[in-house]
Amino acid sequence: MNTRSLPQTEAAAAAELARLAALLQRHDRAYHEQDAPEVTDAEYDAIRAENNAIEAAFPSLIRPDSPSMRVGGAPAGGFAQLRHRMPMLSLDNAFDAEEFIEFAERAARFLGRKDVDFAMVAEPKIDGLSVSLTYHDGQLLHAATRGDGTTGEDVTANIRTVAGIPHMLTKPFPARIEVRGEVFIAKADFLTLNVAQEEAGQRPFANPRNAAAGSLRQLDFRITRSRPLRMFAYAMGEASAPVASTHWGYLGQLKAWKFSVNPLSTQLQGPAEADAFQERMGLERSGLGYDIDGVVYKIDDLGLQSRLGFVGRAPRWAIAWKFPAQQATTVLEDILIQVGRTGALTPVAVLTAVGVGGVLVTRATLHNEDEITRKDIRIGDTVVVQRAGDVIPQIVSVKVELRPDNARVFVPPERCPVCGSHAVRLPGEVVRRCTGGLICPAQTEERLIHLASRGAFDIEGLGEKTVRELVTDGLLKTLADIFRLPDKEMALAVREHWGPISARNLVHAIEQRRDIPFERFILGLGIRRIGEVNAKLLARHYTSFANWRSQMLAAVAIGSDARSDLGAILRIGPTIANELAEFFAEPRNVASMDALAAELRIADAVVDTAVNSALSGKTVVFTGSLETLARPEAKALAERLGAKVTDAVTRKTDLVVIGADPGSKARKAAELGIRVITEAEFRALAATSPA
Repeated sequence: MNTRSLPQTEAAAAAELARLAALLQRHDRAYHEQDAPEVTDAEYDAIRAENNAIEAAFPSLIRPDSPSMRVGGAPAGGFAQLRHRMPMLSLDNAFDAEEFIEFAERAARFLGRKDVDFAMVAEPKIDGLSVSLTYHDGQLLHAATRGDGTTGEDVTANIRTVAGIPHMLTKPFPARIEVRGEVFIAKADFLTLNVAQEEAGQRPFANPRNAAAGSLRQLDFRITRSRPLRMFAYAMGEASAPVASTHWGYLGQLKAWKFSVNPLSTQLQGPAEADAFQERMGLERSGLGYDIDGVVYKIDDLGLQSRLGFVGRAPRWAIAWKFPAQQATTVLEDILIQVGRTGALTPVAVLTAVGVGGVLVTRATLHNEDEITRKDIRIGDTVVVQRAGDVIPQIVSVKVELRPDNARVFVPPERCPVCGSHAVRLPGEVVRRCTGGLICPAQTEERLIHLASRGAFDIEGLGEKTVRELVTDGLLKTLADIFRLPDKEMALAVREHWGPISARNLVHAIEQRRDIPFERFILGLGIRRIGEVNAKLLARHYTSFANWRSQMLAAVAIGSDARSDLGAILRIGPTIANELAEFFAEPRNVASMDALAAELRIADAVVDTAVNSALSGKTVVFTGSLETLARPEAKALAERLGAKVTDAVTRKTDLVVIGADPGSKARKAAELGIRVITEAEFRALAATSPA
């Protein structure tokens, strides 16, 4: 709670409890019903702690609407966490027929086939909240939100109140199965719900999606039960036994188990039929009883889905074809410069507030100075703004005919607006970058925000707002300073709106992250071009922080074996290798990284050795034209069997698989004495390895 003393009289205590009850009710609505929290978790916990302390001192004044009386009140961390047995990954997007055809062609190339007329299933993409339901021996065991794709919130009690979800499956069923779906609120129910909200003197919901998400994430399941939630089931997670051979067959099984399945789900053949279905859904969209923002297309054959697998966080066998972005017209009032963690200077449009697709937009990305010049965007222009994919606001065009006489041309800055260092644009680059590096407060601040973010270290209570405040107050200057905050708990506790409870919660969250997986450590450093996928590739290849650090320092030297090995990692390549080399060539970067590492216990990467494969732990290179496997599928097969696949032959290569016309890689393998096998021998190794 905060450091204010307790009220001294019953009258003062009663007034304070009334104020806190109203305040917490407002924050609950913002967080749970609108998915738009106004305060951090730490600030919310401090308010609750103050309420509880006053109630303990004046028990006779506990109110009927007291937050402490809520059924299912949150523990210290809110909802319990549940780990998905199979990750809930996202989908890549297409926005037109050309991009959809590219998706089909990528799948065909991966499988080594020429035609793209895959049998597919089309499902309207519901705009709701994704959940995963786990059934054990046919009984609903637990339910979780998507969360970060790996771990979600335990909403089991709430999901039992949702229509269209069976609590017990009818036989036959696997011993264990995860059923995925989308929880939503129908348009008519949303309107009725908002009328009830207004009649009760409460603020109406912004849109059906936020209402559904907030309703499911209520700490009191009785509130969820009072909301008109529904669910369409559409996907399978882990299953202990096969359910069907096709996705269409799986949807049929879901219906047999009494799940609600979208009745508009359709079987179709290839891009042409998908194009026609997309057009149909676009026309029918406004008349549907629920909101959709596109259509999901899945290759129907589950065997092909298994062969195609995933790339990064998205399946190769499915895509979300989104509807055209919604647009609105407004005035561009100014152009500001935002400095990112890699020093990139991004122009941001300041707009007269305008509603776009149900969201109030005041800022939009302008990407870079070339884009501003190409579209002839000037300060003072009337512009058309859209939310690309209904998410990121951007300026589409300028209404030149409405341009005022005093419209101003944008002049790219020659110096960083934050630290004053030179802003340079290197040949081949589309953005200017601040040359200040770690001496630039903006870059340091953005790196701190990135390190604490959900995708990286995921430190609860250390969001963007809190990081910026701690930087301003001098409590955070370097990455390592985050893990020195526990030594400053008293300084945190006396901050405005904090108190001992908030400080203790943050310290606890930080201490929980001292044990960090290697790939998350790499991601948290904020190195340019090193996102989640590349961080995992690096962690898997180098295994430990100590090995990676020494190899990266060696890779600074162009032409070194370490540099060649780095560039040979599949999907890394020379460009990303250069970025890593540049990072490690700067002593301040290495010092900052080492200081952070000294505060942590970095767990070595876990290489999947669940299968006792002849390829496990081997570094494999493919060369020449393969006859029975497409190159991408061969590489994916080797990786599934525990191999590291690289694109170049080095002294660390264990095995080279050759097809027709193998070329220089085969010659280099012979020079280095590396084992060379044929495609047939590779397939024999794969066939004798457990799947």
